[in-house]
Amino acid sequence: MSYDLLSMSLPELEDFVLSLGEAKYRAKQIFTALHRGVPVADMSNLSRPLRETIGAVTEWRLPRVKTRLVSEIDGTVKYLFELFDGECIESVFMRYEHGNTLCISSQVGCRMGCKFCASTLAGRVRDLAPSEMLGQVIAAQSDTGERISNIVMMGIGEPLDNYDNTVKFLRLVSAPEGLNIGLRHISLSTCGLVPKIEALAQEDLPITLSISLHASDNETRSAIMPVNRSYPVETLLAACKRYFDKTGRRISFEYTLIRGKNDDTATAERLAAILKRHVGRICHVNLIPLNEVSETGLSAPTRESIRRFRETLEGHGINATVRRRLGSDINASCGQLRRGQMNKEIH
Repeated sequence: MSYDLLSMSLPELEDFVLSLGEAKYRAKQIFTALHRGVPVADMSNLSRPLRETIGAVTEWRLPRVKTRLVSEIDGTVKYLFELFDGECIESVFMRYEHGNTLCISSQVGCRMGCKFCASTLAGRVRDLAPSEMLGQVIAAQSDTGERISNIVMMGIGEPLDNYDNTVKFLRLVSAPEGLNIGLRHISLSTCGLVPKIEALAQEDLPITLSISLHASDNETRSAIMPVNRSYPVETLLAACKRYFDKTGRRISFEYTLIRGKNDDTATAERLAAILKRHVGRICHVNLIPLNEVSETGLSAPTRESIRRFRETLEGHGINATVRRRLGSDINASCGQLRRGQMNKEIH
């Protein structure tokens, strides 16, 4: 049997070292070192026989940097990470005044089928283990030499479609003995898997929940997001209200503006009305101008339509901002670098 050491919680590591006949305190030493990116073979505070024993029955799944693109505009770093089995995922390192943020992936590919997203074009290959999500943070910190203080789970994959591993990752990355990134500094984005949102509300994890909404009515949303056929807008927003009532955490709604699809003033009016009706003003709308992907045939909105949409929401008392686009010269939005690598391998 081979153990995925970096996916283990501290209590699990304690049981593991005790099973080897070692003292319980060794678990904390190993846990802290692993979260600093140190493989067991290099843990000098462990005896050589112990390192060899652990190495013989465990796996080390830290991702390898396959491609690294750095924006000349703002220093954003986009990574194509290669995993232990040769599959690739993406992460994006972004610098803000309030600290460094890493956007991480939760799956290899995605099966949600959102029409505007490059990540879902080839479907889902597999879920990421907690170690592989954590490994993106460790690898990016090691590469940049800078501490990551904020995480957004908005890369490749649907985090709540990989629910158990995602929850375990959140507990691992926030552990005081490890990276100690506060849960209030972590945002999780979901396309709207209602049963999983209900479950997440019970986990006592004070993260920021971001809902990928992208439409104000069921017909439009179902056309661009197949998940809406299972969980219509009203069902999703009702779950969001229950989530807020349970956690007290304000929900952020992501809204990708697509020219001619969902960017007109009438749509903004409907969006404001439905949000106020179902969740009140306990929300924030993050407007995202579409990042064009050639395969989709969809176009980005004009600056004027973005301005009108935001002003319409704000006129109805809905807090709305337009997402600042970082790394525009390196295609920093998720899925495109992996897609390019896949095309290379095909051809």
